[in-house]
Amino acid sequence: MEELHKPVLLSEVLETLQPNPGESYLDLTAGYAGHAGKILAVTRNYKESVLVDRDENTIKVLSEKYPEGEFDIKLLHEDFYNAAQSLIECGKTFDMILADFGVSSPQLDNSERGFSFMHEGALDMRMDQTQDLSAETIVNHWSEKRLIEIFEQYGEESSGLARKHAREIVYNRPWKTTKELAEALSPKGWYGKHPATKVFQAIRIAVNEELTLIEKTLPLIPKLLKPGGRIAIITFHSLEDRLVKQYFKEVSSLGRESELEILNKTPIVAGMDELVINPRARSAKLRAARKI
Repeated sequence: MEELHKPVLLSEVLETLQPNPGESYLDLTAGYAGHAGKILAVTRNYKESVLVDRDENTIKVLSEKYPEGEFDIKLLHEDFYNAAQSLIECGKTFDMILADFGVSSPQLDNSERGFSFMHEGALDMRMDQTQDLSAETIVNHWSEKRLIEIFEQYGEESSGLARKHAREIVYNRPWKTTKELAEALSPKGWYGKHPATKVFQAIRIAVNEELTLIEKTLPLIPKLLKPGGRIAIITFHSLEDRLVKQYFKEVSSLGRESELEILNKTPIVAGMDELVINPRARSAKLRAARKI
């Protein structure tokens, strides 16, 4: 099957998780199995492994890659928080867990999904296309005050620009496409980082409740790991990384009551060789821990 998405930090993930034959694996954000495929090729333990993704298109691709009958692997079409809860209720534990919180290349490159301001597309941004809340709802119906809040909190935009962007959006409703919105937020003669980057990030995070789900999922990780089990988490911006760093620090510094041992004190980042062939890896950070 043609590679739809180039996984970031692949060699670093393999080196960190150190998969062994027979071990069980949980991928909370399986995507197109870029990481999972390499790990499962080592473990060959499909029966006790689970692949999770909230994107129904992704689940369809995974079901084709691992057809029922040939591969006895469980696929879950859920967000990672609800999937983690369900697996805990079933008493499932794993030798390895991976969570890659990035948006996949097919999601970014498909203009219909509305994730990128580089393409003309509908204001969507839903990772789970069955949910009601979309970017269109936020852009055309949320109050100016609420927009300012998410631009500052989720986009880490300055107060002045957050207010300027929110005012532009509210006063010129309705908005129909990503390109229309991005151009309206971009001053003439701009250069460098696209002026709409932080606004689009904030809207996407709000649509998918990304930080809320991460914050709720992290405390569930120890319950999903077997003794000696490893967890690797890839983040793509400071808000995500801060949550992971803080959680790992808290649960690893409780003395005898600590549930996790941090495997890398500083985050692992992509090397120059990877950045040349996969520029989207430039903001990726990998943190890992082992269950004590």
